[in-house]
Amino acid sequence: MRVVLDTDVLVAALRSDRGASRQLLLAALRKQIVLLLSVPLVIEYEAVLTRPEQLEVIGATSEEIGAILDALVAVAEPVRLSFRWRPALADPADDMVLETAVNGTADLLVTFNRRDFAAAQPRFQLGLVSPGEALIRLKE
Repeated sequence: MRVVLDTDVLVAALRSDRGASRQLLLAALRKQIVLLLSVPLVIEYEAVLTRPEQLEVIGATSEEIGAILDALVAVAEPVRLSFRWRPALADPADDMVLETAVNGTADLLVTFNRRDFAAAQPRFQLGLVSPGEALIRLKE
């Protein structure tokens, strides 16, 4: 299963050791799913996760977040953005997630905010799912 995780899923995975988001993160690190990453998406992850308020809630340092991201990059399949689809969505950060999913031929784009990607659904036929739904599919 080829998966792109929206930034909100990664944030949830690091904020709580329970829940589907954490299980998907662990599945990616164990190579049970193919995590798709592009350079802009990794930069977005880093920018969000190293905000002082995120570091405080997560209980990590920016160096520890860097180590987690390095581990994800090490197991992920890199996605070269050969075609840009911007602007396709209202939020430029969502465009980065969408471009990674489309260029990487993702089976699933995992997000808590499906409505943010709804405008792109008819054009790209995205497999938009919540973390819980993605985890169910992984277990099938």
